[in-house]
Amino acid sequence: MKVRSRVFLALLLAAASPVLAETTPPAAPVRHLNGLFPLSWDAQHGKLLLTIPHTLNEPGKQFLLLDTLREGVGANDLELDRGQLGRSRVVEWFRSGPRMLLIAPNLMYRSSSPDADARAAVAESFARSALWGFKIVGDHPDGSVTVDATDFFLHDIHGVAARLRERKQGNYRLDAARSAIDTASLKDFPDNTEVESLLTFSDDAPAPPKLISSVAPDAHAVTVQEHFSLIALPGPGYTPRAFDARAGYFYVGYLDYAAPLGSPLHVRLITRHRLIKKDPDAKLSDPVEPIVYYVDRGAPAPLRRALIEGAGWWSDAFEAAGFRNAFQVKVLPRGADPEDIRYNVIDWVHRSTRGWSYGASVIDPRTGEIIKGVVTLGSLRVRQDFLIAEALLAPYANPHATPAQTKTEQSAALAMVLQRIRQLAAHETGHTLGLAHNFAASTIAPGTSVMDYPHPLIALDANGKPDLSHAYPVGVGAWDEAAIAYGYTQFPRGTDVPRALDRMLRADAARGLVYLSDQDARPLGSLSPRAHLWDNGADPARELQRMLQVRAAALARFGENAIPRGEPLATLEDTVVPLYLLHRYQ
Repeated sequence: MKVRSRVFLALLLAAASPVLAETTPPAAPVRHLNGLFPLSWDAQHGKLLLTIPHTLNEPGKQFLLLDTLREGVGANDLELDRGQLGRSRVVEWFRSGPRMLLIAPNLMYRSSSPDADARAAVAESFARSALWGFKIVGDHPDGSVTVDATDFFLHDIHGVAARLRERKQGNYRLDAARSAIDTASLKDFPDNTEVESLLTFSDDAPAPPKLISSVAPDAHAVTVQEHFSLIALPGPGYTPRAFDARAGYFYVGYLDYAAPLGSPLHVRLITRHRLIKKDPDAKLSDPVEPIVYYVDRGAPAPLRRALIEGAGWWSDAFEAAGFRNAFQVKVLPRGADPEDIRYNVIDWVHRSTRGWSYGASVIDPRTGEIIKGVVTLGSLRVRQDFLIAEALLAPYANPHATPAQTKTEQSAALAMVLQRIRQLAAHETGHTLGLAHNFAASTIAPGTSVMDYPHPLIALDANGKPDLSHAYPVGVGAWDEAAIAYGYTQFPRGTDVPRALDRMLRADAARGLVYLSDQDARPLGSLSPRAHLWDNGADPARELQRMLQVRAAALARFGENAIPRGEPLATLEDTVVPLYLLHRYQ
């Protein structure tokens, strides 16, 4: 009986097997996107193919390669934040048989000579870098070429593994089995192609470091999103402007071997956006195309408004430089991709610990032209500022206050926080306009520049209570307007621009507008008595004495009224520390 049953079951399965074979799902369709570099996603084979148009497939046809960390790790000490810009490199294609190489030419050493042989002599004297090799999978009649770009878009272009190892977080390595191209993120525009990959970094150590364990669900597998941007280089029409150490700008530099004997080899060009007047002869004109910044929709509503207002202060500086409606700040439209090269963005970033905010730019290394500005603002900064305000104001005096009364008590602290976020938005946006720090500004006059590091201006009222109503100035200052004028003024046709710029800087100096940089103010630099971080006034010793009086008055009032009702008294420790160290504000 058992034998017969087994035979019957075998016959039944044999009869059913052809039916199962016939239900194999059909092949997934190939998805095509058209843009700067057309993309084709082959879902069945997990391949991303990239087509190189014939216009970019010729010798010397260059474009920009940029990497961004779309989703970060979340620990400030690792410096791997959401929206973090990586390297931007000018690259070009080189074909050899069935392979295409992505080559980064050496732009540090150049020749401006009109003679082709002289330019070639310099180019051939220094190494280039082949960044990647691609297998060609298709030649087309129009001269375009299709390559398999899958592995390229799955490599750690941002250097996350190296950063984790450098910060002693373990021996993390890219795990190919747990990494994939995010096909929903594929985007192609006329001037840029965008690809994003979900990359996992694994470490089998039995006890991962505490820092990475605090921000990852499983510290053995750290997964982030790395973003690749292939960007068309800006077209003609931009005029580079020479760097001058008095002007307070960042710069790109290179060695020009065509420089005459007796002239410096080193060429420095300031970094700035392209801004051109519609009417070049008008003293005040609308721009051909304004500079527009977009604020992260993820910022809470009151803070989002403050970010728009603070960053928008720069419109006054551009108007003083002759441009009407040239600088605008808006909320990022729904559906817009913040990684799209067309959008200058102000990102609201969360971390597990409080950390820095900063402004960075995508720059054309050939000319210094800023293609895209990226401001990164850490969300915990406002919470720290609110804590400082609570410590100073001790606002919770009424033990029986209603929620509405508590909100009123907190209003002065909130007002200070909004003052600070406006100033911070203006400061970091200034970096993305090309401006460096000016640590001499606070010694000239209050509000001279948003590019200094401002200690909140705290006064004592008639009752000896700290007053924060004027903690931070409103608007950009005289130095900021002078700096924007140097970088962005469009002079009338026929002007001797170098001489005109020198006159501007001499006039600024005559008004007392001095520039001193990071290296003049920080401990590892050549310290200047006029370059201070986190202070007010021309005399740091006198200001220290004043701040000690403010600190003493605030400490005398400090107690349970410095924390909201219902909070554990142990949280007084968190509040008293920034107050006790107020004179060492950092």
